[in-house]
Amino acid sequence: MPVLETPDGRYIVVKGRLWRRTDPNLSEEKREHLVKALMDARRAVKEAKRSGDEADMKRARAAVDAAKHGLGERGPVWWTDGAPDQNRRMVANTTYAEWYAGLPET
Repeated sequence: MPVLETPDGRYIVVKGRLWRRTDPNLSEEKREHLVKALMDARRAVKEAKRSGDEADMKRARAAVDAAKHGLGERGPVWWTDGAPDQNRRMVANTTYAEWYAGLPET
């Protein structure tokens, strides 16, 4: 299934919800480094869940959050036109609602 991207490239739509995209201004090297850090952190979350170690879980989740911030998927928005962040909102309840409603059904 192809990824549905908003016309301005700021979000992808997953199950009707907006998710902020990675900052396109990051260098390829920086993006790759942060994606690797994110995947390592997600594996650490999985391991912490398995072991039940709360301290490991807290560290792993903090590492996920740090990588997501670095990628621009959380924290301050990476665009500069003053548009509000609509991350994690249902697309039907955002400024993208009309665009989304006009898409052909798949």
